[in-house]
Amino acid sequence: MSLTNLTAIELGKKIQNKEVSALEAVQAALDSIDSKEEKINSFVTVDKEGAINSAKKVQKLIDTGELKSPVAGVPVAIKDNMCTKDMLTTCSSRILGNFIPMYTAEAIINLEKAGAVILGKTNMDEFAMGSTTETSYYGPTKNPWNINHVPGGSSGGSCAAVAAEECSFALGSDTGGSIRQPCSFCGVTGIKPTYGTVSRYGLIAYGSSLDQIGPIAKDVTDCATVLEIIASYDHKDSTSVKRDKLDFTSALVDDVKGMKIGLPRDYFGEGLDSEVKEAVFNAAKELEKKGAVIEEFDLSLVDYAIPAYYIIACAEASSNLARFDGVKYGYRTSEYNGLHNMYKKSRSEGFGTEVKRRIMLGSFVLSSGYYDAYYIKALKTKALIKGAFDRAFAKYDVILGPAAPTTAPELGKSLSDPLKMYLGDIYTISANLSGLPGITVPCGIDSKGLPIGLQLLGDCFKEKNIIRAAYAFEQTREYKHSPLS
Repeated sequence: MSLTNLTAIELGKKIQNKEVSALEAVQAALDSIDSKEEKINSFVTVDKEGAINSAKKVQKLIDTGELKSPVAGVPVAIKDNMCTKDMLTTCSSRILGNFIPMYTAEAIINLEKAGAVILGKTNMDEFAMGSTTETSYYGPTKNPWNINHVPGGSSGGSCAAVAAEECSFALGSDTGGSIRQPCSFCGVTGIKPTYGTVSRYGLIAYGSSLDQIGPIAKDVTDCATVLEIIASYDHKDSTSVKRDKLDFTSALVDDVKGMKIGLPRDYFGEGLDSEVKEAVFNAAKELEKKGAVIEEFDLSLVDYAIPAYYIIACAEASSNLARFDGVKYGYRTSEYNGLHNMYKKSRSEGFGTEVKRRIMLGSFVLSSGYYDAYYIKALKTKALIKGAFDRAFAKYDVILGPAAPTTAPELGKSLSDPLKMYLGDIYTISANLSGLPGITVPCGIDSKGLPIGLQLLGDCFKEKNIIRAAYAFEQTREYKHSPLS
């Protein structure tokens, strides 16, 4: 078994026990990237020299006993919308093609303090706007299970890198399912924590009230451990929450006896692939065998989640992306006539089609005459959806359902129909609208050989419930490696 086959925690233990060095672990990951990147395209930037130097520094701290973190010396990949000092950060967009930040995101600082070694920045849908990682200026990422299929998005590069074993774990961001959906498509595990648990400082904003950073890894143990490391209160982020207990690894117990799990009937109706439905129901039965109480219920308001989400997200995006004007940083058109013409040409040439579409939609719903009709109505709907989840969590510890209505579609199929692509987020976006934590774990393989993901949602600040349920289910199956791993 090679070092890249190990989980992050298994590799971390070997490094701590001096069975392998941090440099050997990082070199194994870099070799894996060299051999697979041409097929997968999961990275925008690979910092070989920086990773090797970091590994040497971390090893010295491990040798002196100063660094005992479970991820010390373990190689990690970072989604390319998180700022890293002195390392290119592009959001997979032409408009930030030359942007090198002067500071590092708080979540990444927490990882570096723990001794994780950054390999580079992963590909993504441009400015996180997309569900397939096909809107990237640097070309699409391919699914390691079948390179003719998408890896999902917008954190598709991070999920593909973990699935292909180019890194031990990765960070992604989740605005409407951008960690959970690609984890489902790539057969890996990912957590979107409660909004405010992980600092957004240094995360280039798409929808500020929805964005949240989370871990992507091979199993629940890795994700819980990494979440424990990156979660912290940060005064630099006005939405950061002070939480007393962040001991997520204490929930890694194979015990769900008496746990009440709700299955929303709304999630298992029309539009759900039959193989996905069967795999998710089988997962529920496995938890029932372990003593969980499974019950179907009506969640309601599911049909309103997508329009509410896209109105709110696009409205916030149109405001957040106004800062990219060709003046202060990023791409500037070479020929222009006056300031306003420079703005217009820089943005027209710098932004891709999907980003322009969402900026225009956001500007429209915020405009005079349409603000009340669309944006205010969407905010009211968001409150109603949160109320529906509050009622559900008064009865259930966890809500179980699919992460996506299908397995990974073929490359090029989704971009031709944006509305169909938006509908693919139907099971994930409600968690972002309500600030809820969610986790995706693999639960099967379809007849095409593509992974199927199970999603577990919990009440706000109840990550331990979903981690416990996910861990218990995970014990019933073996991790399946992708063909390119």
